[in-house]
Amino acid sequence: MAKYSEKVGEKVEKSVKEMKEGKLKSGSGKKVTSRKQAVAIGLSEARKAGAKVPKKKG
Repeated sequence: MAKYSEKVGEKVEKSVKEMKEGKLKSGSGKKVTSRKQAVAIGLSEARKAGAKVPKKKG
């Protein structure tokens, strides 16, 4: 199982919360409605911030 840092958890939690509030937007500017997509956005933001995140599959 992959290990995630605390910073990753905070980013993912923030993005899921924004999605539930209806404030989270995807790269194209559309509103995010999928929980999976919100988690993916949180992981992506954490990667950009330099947090310890396992590489993408595929």
